Amino acid sequence: MEITCTRAQADHQQLLNCKNVLERMDDNFQDMTKLLSIAGSEVRLKILFLLNMEDELCPCDIADILEMSVPAISQHIRKIKDAGFISSRRDGQTLYYSLVKDKTAVLNTIFTTIKMVKKTA
Repeated sequence: MEITCTRAQADHQQLLNCKNVLERMDDNFQDMTKLLSIAGSEVRLKILFLLNMEDELCPCDIADILEMSVPAISQHIRKIKDAGFISSRRDGQTLYYSLVKDKTAVLNTIFTTIKMVKKTA
């Protein structure tokens, strides 16, 4: 691929190196974009935070905590689950949700930041 630039001093090797790095990291960028899209909703971020804090919750618990309807919480949970960030287990008729640990490590940084802001406020 030819890289064209109007600058007389463009470092074409640098440009190619950067392009190659981005191509190698494409899956990481896709995963991060998906996570940021999911966490971009305040309700979904709170659900993720609660699941991180409690390890496992059912939709009724989350609905009670967030003072929302179970159907509304279920819609948010479905989006998070479809994105691959939470998993579920069934106990009788009740579904319990928890974070998929290897997919959400970056959330710990976000949650730590949220907790630090609270302490300094």
